[in-house]
Amino acid sequence: MMKRLLLLVLAVLTLTGTARAWSWWNYPPDNQEVGMRSTNLPIVWIDVDGEYIDRYERITARMKIIHNGDGQLNYADTVAHPGQTIDYEGYVAIRYRGSSSFSMSDKKPYSFRPLDKPLEEGGTKKKVNILGMGKDNDWALLAPYADKSMMRDLLAFEVSRPWMEYTPQGRYCEMFLDGTYYGVYILTETVSKGKHRINLPDPGVSGDSITGGYIMEVNRIDDEVTYTSKYHPLSSQGTAYPNQYINFQYKSPDYEDLTDEQVDYITGRIDQMEQSLWAYRPGGATNYENYLDVTNFIDYQIAMELGHNVDAYRLSGKFFKRRDSVDARFKMVVWDMNLAYGNSDYYNGWRTDTWMYKNNNTMNTQGDPQLIPFWWYKLNTSPSYTTALKKRWAQYRRSNLREEAIMATVDSLANVLTKQGAERRNSMAWPRWGEYVWPNYYVADSFQDEVSYLKQWLSDRIAWMDEQLGYDPNAWLRGDVNGDGAVGISDVTELINYLLSGNATAVTLDDADCDLDGKASIGDVTTLINYLLSGSWPASR
Repeated sequence: MMKRLLLLVLAVLTLTGTARAWSWWNYPPDNQEVGMRSTNLPIVWIDVDGEYIDRYERITARMKIIHNGDGQLNYADTVAHPGQTIDYEGYVAIRYRGSSSFSMSDKKPYSFRPLDKPLEEGGTKKKVNILGMGKDNDWALLAPYADKSMMRDLLAFEVSRPWMEYTPQGRYCEMFLDGTYYGVYILTETVSKGKHRINLPDPGVSGDSITGGYIMEVNRIDDEVTYTSKYHPLSSQGTAYPNQYINFQYKSPDYEDLTDEQVDYITGRIDQMEQSLWAYRPGGATNYENYLDVTNFIDYQIAMELGHNVDAYRLSGKFFKRRDSVDARFKMVVWDMNLAYGNSDYYNGWRTDTWMYKNNNTMNTQGDPQLIPFWWYKLNTSPSYTTALKKRWAQYRRSNLREEAIMATVDSLANVLTKQGAERRNSMAWPRWGEYVWPNYYVADSFQDEVSYLKQWLSDRIAWMDEQLGYDPNAWLRGDVNGDGAVGISDVTELINYLLSGNATAVTLDDADCDLDGKASIGDVTTLINYLLSGSWPASR
């Protein structure tokens, strides 16, 4: 009733020519007078002409994105700076998105779909390439707010990208809505079907075609629940919570677009996966490998646990399934990490010395209805799974999770945000330094303070996971192929012999993988020789 009344008043104001006075309805920043001359980030303009942006129903907006290329400046004054590169210009269907990221944040995130013409004229969505990301018709503008570093989501994407089959891409930008500066956003792909996303066909109604492709999500009970598990979450001691349930949502196809046969198939397949895990007992035979991609689940667990993500596994737990003829196993996708990496003051999210997959005891005690699926407890009681987890962690730590590598990633993201003043402008629009913003554990006084906290937290977390997973970062010498404790020309010889025969004395793939790409090839020989000539290793992925 209140919304209808406000919209009626808005209509009256529109008729009197003062609609833009209602821009406050679209949650503007505290300081609406922030200006911008130039930025290293793409500039996104959205114009809704004072119309109310709804959380559920999309409205038509005009969008224009200027991006003159990496390393180039972009100028807000397009009259004084004509000829700039327009990355996208046209109509979009826009709405607010998110759950807690909407309700608990002053700065709101958006979902948008490019259109061929306005919705009012029968416009339909179209696929476009935005900021170098592949053509698609489903995009998001994430609004870093509780994450004052503005980098936790992108950091999680970069950590997992070399290992996961699909990880969304995202780009920082600065956004204006109806001429008002709204701050730094992350324009990102969504976890959806598409040639450049998760390349899945729509499911058919029989045979192999009905077996894929589906995108599902474990999510909170107060969202639209379309399927409830037959099995209950488990405590850290392995006992069931009989009044708690795991809830699923169908993300693609939408639930209303699924046939009864498709619903029966995919829910039955989830039942089979869960039954295989529920029935498993430590030391017993396993068959869960038939239903889930073990390596993918390990990679997902590493991403969640490295961040000690308080929402891990139980919220925004996106997974997908291809057709059986391609791959019959479920796979996970990393998403929604803004409360990770020590950012949360609830459910012990700030700690560096516990496993998040065991966190149901804490959450249940505090009355949370959405607990972590029992899958993760069961998997971590399987010796074959934990052995593979330890090996995979060692591979991560020798490549993009070397401490210097992950700190360089943090520094690189921070530099993008600061070198042309984007972070400063965002903080002027949303002045929050020194103030608690839900659910901050650490209240930083400045951006530099927040980055320092994040880096120290990461260092402590990595050290604890090393200890738990039995990895000694000092026990491995990159390039020491023959294992003599030094790196020299004899290692080149040993590596060549290994590549020619595949069976050099005491050489493993980890020894041979000098370029840290996960395989042994002539590229490792080149990398090793270049190191011997220059004394430095190239940056790894």
